[in-house]
Amino acid sequence: MEIQEKVSTAQKETKERLLGMYRDMLRIRRFEETVSDLFSQDKIRGTTHLYIGEEAVAVGACYAIRPDDYITSTHRGHGHCIAKGARLDRMMAELYGKIDGYCKGKGGSLHIADLTAGNLGANGIVGGGIPIAVGSGLTAKYKNTGKVTVCFFGDGAANTGAFHEALNLAAVWKLPVVFVCENNLYAMSMPVREAFPIQDIAERAQAYGMPGVVVDGMDVLAVKEAVEQAAERARRGEGPTLIECKTYRYLGHSKNDPRAYRTREEEQEWKAKDPIKRYRKWLLEQGVAEEEELKTIEDEVEREIEEAIAFAEQSPYPPLEEITKDVYVEEDFAELERKKGTKVVRSIKEYDPGTMRIITYRDALNEALREEMRRDENVVLIGEDIGLYGGAYGVTRGLWQEFGGERVRNTPISEAAIVGCCVGAAMTGLRPVGEIMYIDFMTLCMDQLVNQGAKIRYMFGGKARVPMVIRTEGGCGRSSGAQHAQSLEAWFIHVPGLKVVMPGTPFDAKGLLKAAIREDNPILFIEHKMLYNTKGPVPEEEYIIPIGVADVKREGKDVTIVAYSRMLLVALEAAEVLAKEGIEAEVVDPRTLLPLDIETICQSVRKTNRVIIVYEGCKTGGAGAEIAAQIMEHAFDYLDAPIVRLGAADAPVPCSRYLEDNSIPRVEDVVKAARTLCGR
Repeated sequence: MEIQEKVSTAQKETKERLLGMYRDMLRIRRFEETVSDLFSQDKIRGTTHLYIGEEAVAVGACYAIRPDDYITSTHRGHGHCIAKGARLDRMMAELYGKIDGYCKGKGGSLHIADLTAGNLGANGIVGGGIPIAVGSGLTAKYKNTGKVTVCFFGDGAANTGAFHEALNLAAVWKLPVVFVCENNLYAMSMPVREAFPIQDIAERAQAYGMPGVVVDGMDVLAVKEAVEQAAERARRGEGPTLIECKTYRYLGHSKNDPRAYRTREEEQEWKAKDPIKRYRKWLLEQGVAEEEELKTIEDEVEREIEEAIAFAEQSPYPPLEEITKDVYVEEDFAELERKKGTKVVRSIKEYDPGTMRIITYRDALNEALREEMRRDENVVLIGEDIGLYGGAYGVTRGLWQEFGGERVRNTPISEAAIVGCCVGAAMTGLRPVGEIMYIDFMTLCMDQLVNQGAKIRYMFGGKARVPMVIRTEGGCGRSSGAQHAQSLEAWFIHVPGLKVVMPGTPFDAKGLLKAAIREDNPILFIEHKMLYNTKGPVPEEEYIIPIGVADVKREGKDVTIVAYSRMLLVALEAAEVLAKEGIEAEVVDPRTLLPLDIETICQSVRKTNRVIIVYEGCKTGGAGAEIAAQIMEHAFDYLDAPIVRLGAADAPVPCSRYLEDNSIPRVEDVVKAARTLCGR
């Protein structure tokens, strides 16, 4: 931007805002320099990625948008947080790990967030915030709020799959997102010249049909003008823009980086373009401020830094009970629903069998989605082939026709973008239900589910809610082979912050899915491909089933069989065979694996004194191992025999129908185990 253009830009701004940009760049610089010193003194621990040198990008971008607009940030996120309006004292307390920090000390440097200011959080995963920004943009477009999301990321993130999936989805849906790439020439130590086959990262915008803009990232007014134009375009409904800010970090990637990959001459060349000194000089030359005014600002910033350190050092550490707080939304969901007049039931036994219809598992799920979409306009469906096609297994049939493409949104084949979009949309006011066609494909979106959706509430000190459901299906039975037939639920029960639901009957499928959509927690809802055509009784009236409540499907006294999803049907069939032999098996269906209702299971164990756990996942490290361990912890004295685990073979799922059928527990396996336990 030439001087005359800068003057024109300045004339549009008040003196207060022009000086505010100087103040905030200085606040960032001095905060980061102070953090560097405190880190060296071991007062701040962990890792820290300093923003020194890049201040013009954060400040220019944040001054170009409205206070109620959103940003998503990066692992180098202190500057973004400050530019979006954060207090230095609470930021410093967060880095100290203190209770008065923005995230109660649980997020630290890598995950600092200020949701009240529209900062959706820094991110320890390179590129992790990009799909979340798309979700935030979806909320704004769907609700017609006029809000824009500025998504900050580094040059390294532009080579991640999340970048490509997210930009493509944002462009397809014309979402109000401004993608700001902070190209500081190095992704840790990898030079941009070796990581890209193109001169400018902004060239990649062409592939997604959006404008690509290159701007001097050391010039705060140039950044501001570029982001303003992109934001105005976004608010007009014209979609996203990719802005590449050429900038430079003065220090290493992190505190311990010796910077051996670049020369001191290069560093001095970039420091000669220092954004703060450059802007200070411009303010004086243009008569915006006098030397005394700038000196006053500088003195005030110094005092603010001193006060921030004192605040952080005086703040107490979080009490130990905070370790397990904020993992989930800690409300009695069932009681809240009862107060709203919702019928909350634990078991189908609460109904007269003659008053219920017989419908399929598929139709029960479809009814749940339809009823919740009619009830709450914030419920939107996102996934591959869920529109006119009706989903890979037909669960969403008819919903696109009733609710339209704004609420039943077909996506490209982009699993990371689908789940990340759900995360961002859930954080900003929607209740998205994403669909991942097969659980095997969850490998493609693990970061967005496990590192983002499941952890955000905790990392942000309980100040975020992520009310999203990810529907997927698992299990074998169709000769689909090793990449379309796995049972991977054990992976996800190891993730605090996530809930894992696996219903085995149409009644449970409908009641649990409705509850999942209404909960304020991220929920993985796993359906079994071989259950979609099974039938069972389902009431006409509305009801929900609380998540985390097991159900005794069959009463018995001789042996407890714990089984869920399709294995529930195997267990019930085995129980019928055993009954003819005089062995009365009690069948308990956990329905929810995380959280697990171990008390209901143990009540049965205390009665029968014998346990068989049946599950379709591989035996080693499967969900059955966790259930067995908890039984040992809570009901060991009641066991008259070792716990029996019946899981799938420790092998990938074979394609051969004969091998596949024999690789998982069968009715005869359960019957044989029960006979042995009961001494028959």
